[in-house]
This record gives sequence, C-alpha cells and structure tokens, in this order.
Amino acid sequence: MKRSLAILKFIVLFGLIAFLFSFTKKRNDARKISKLDVEFVDENSPFITYNSVNKLLIQNYGKVADIGKETLVLKNMEQRLRENPMVRDAQVYVSIDGALGAKIEQRKPIGRVSATPDYYLDADGKKMPLSDVYSARVPIITGTSKNNFDEVTDLLLKINDDEFMKSSVVGLNRKADGDIEMELRKVNFKVLFGKPLDIEKKFQNFKAFYKKTKQDSTLYGYNLVNLKFESQVIATKK
Repeated sequence: MKRSLAILKFIVLFGLIAFLFSFTKKRNDARKISKLDVEFVDENSPFITYNSVNKLLIQNYGKVADIGKETLVLKNMEQRLRENPMVRDAQVYVSIDGALGAKIEQRKPIGRVSATPDYYLDADGKKMPLSDVYSARVPIITGTSKNNFDEVTDLLLKINDDEFMKSSVVGLNRKADGDIEMELRKVNFKVLFGKPLDIEKKFQNFKAFYKKTKQDSTLYGYNLVNLKFESQVIATKK
C-alpha cells in the first residue's frame, strides 16, 4: 500500500512539474519581442547599416512589437542575413529579457578590382560588391585574370598584415603572364613583384632596398625595382 501511495505521489508530482513547464513555456512563447540588439563582431567599418539588418530581421512582421516569440524561425533569419552580400556570417538568438539579437560578421575587402562595375576582392578570395555605406581603403587591382583575381588573395592578405607594405602599396596590376606589378604611394617607380610566391622574402628585400636608398637620398632616382628574383633586387635608374 505504501509503495502504491509513493508511486501515486511520484506520478502526481511529475504531472505537476510537466504542467508547470508547459504552462511556463507557452506563456514565454506568447510574449512579444521587446527590442532588437545588433552587434558587429568584426573590426571593419559598417558596410551594411543597422537599419538594413533590422529590416532583414523583422521582415514580414512590420515592427518589433508585433513579433511573438512563437512565430520566430531563427534559422530563416540567419539565412536571410547570410544571403546579404556584405555579410560573411550571422547568428540570431532571443535573450532571456526578450531581445531579438543578431551577431554579424561582415566580409573583409582586401582589394578593389577595377572592372565594369568595380567590385571588392574579400579575404576569402571571393567577389564582394561595393557598399553604398562605406568605401574601403584598399589597393586597386587592374590587369587581366580568368579567376576574378583570386590568385592574388594571399599577396593581398600579407600586404594587409604588414604595416609598411599596407601603408605603401596602392595598386596591383596583374600582367598577362601572371606577373604582378605594384604601384606605391609617394614614389614614382613601379615594383615588379613577379609571381605571388616567396612573398615574405620579397617583402624583406624590398624594405631593405627602400631603407637604404632613402638613407642615401637615391630612392627617387629609379624607374623600376625588380623583385622577381628571390635572392636579389634589381633596380633600374631613370
């Protein structure tokens, strides 16, 4: 008898817990979203506005106050954000206090291809359209390529990671044979980089050449600096 009574109490208690859980869940789901909380997790300047992100989040809902938690499909929201050409990744969530949040990782432009129309090359080597909100200060890419210039991605990434090269290089021209020619800021000579190989070594060679010629005041007396050969720098005077 005592055993049966204990089992009955357990069943009643379990049923009560299940009821309270279901009641709480339904009540929570019925609540409206209180606000939107958008966060850009990258260090880039915004290429997409907060307003644009908000519109993608509340699409078809009208306004935030009209959104009930039970109607949200977070995966669909994330997919809409990721389909935006300025967004690399997105995570959407609902916080305990009823805020609809989105963490946005933007795509990172590392070069701007001169074409019709112009477009960016991003850090993943993919095409990225220009933004109406912000213009990135990156090297201009010209010349010819069958692969949307993704073959220069590694070179552009290393330029971006090197403070001296980042501040110096304003343009890359890819020649028909695959050689890269650099255009620099504040000097009137070209730098023939060659193929985008042995990049760090060529950077070291060029920085050593730049430092030496600047010290002896001959930096501006050259027409072409050739870095094609890893072991040496060949400079042609005017």
